[in-house]
Amino acid sequence: MAKLYFNYSAMNAGKSTILLQASHNYHERGMRTMLMTARIDNRYGDAVISSRIGITSNAFTFGDSDDVLAMVSKEHHENAISCLLVDEAQFLTKDQVWQLSQIADQLNIPVLAYGLRTDFQGELFPGSAALLALADNIREIRTICWCGRKATMVIRLDPDGQPITAGEQIAIGGNDLYASVCRRHWVSRDIGKHG
Repeated sequence: MAKLYFNYSAMNAGKSTILLQASHNYHERGMRTMLMTARIDNRYGDAVISSRIGITSNAFTFGDSDDVLAMVSKEHHENAISCLLVDEAQFLTKDQVWQLSQIADQLNIPVLAYGLRTDFQGELFPGSAALLALADNIREIRTICWCGRKATMVIRLDPDGQPITAGEQIAIGGNDLYASVCRRHWVSRDIGKHG
């Protein structure tokens, strides 16, 4: 029976790289995957999953109002899918996470979701909260703080590279806008050797 997996981390842990490698592994064995990413994150182009180490792949996109189950069902009916891989899963809605569980349970397609657990204020993203509640398997992908400890939190930076504590939950960006740090340095807002 297929399962729903949630792989989470702070930023810059290699989530997209791992997702693209998993898809490659399926393809090497002659199996078809379906890749999805959040439409809101178009830093590398529309409908593209890109890793910091330079590998990319085209993908389907989802927004808040999309029926992910219907999208996957349609593709699966046209050409069987062996695995669904979802990048930027923190941007899923609660209903869409339930749809991912239906993809695993009803269509018998394994679903591997990758995303951030918390935002820069230490709050769960709605998609991540639902995935933590519903996923069959949950795995942390580790990255490190500038001090060498495990980074579990993210600090948002202003245009001058200084930490900020207020703002909208979602602001799309990379190393120019965020620093991954341990909880101790998140509390003190110490970005150390960032940049």
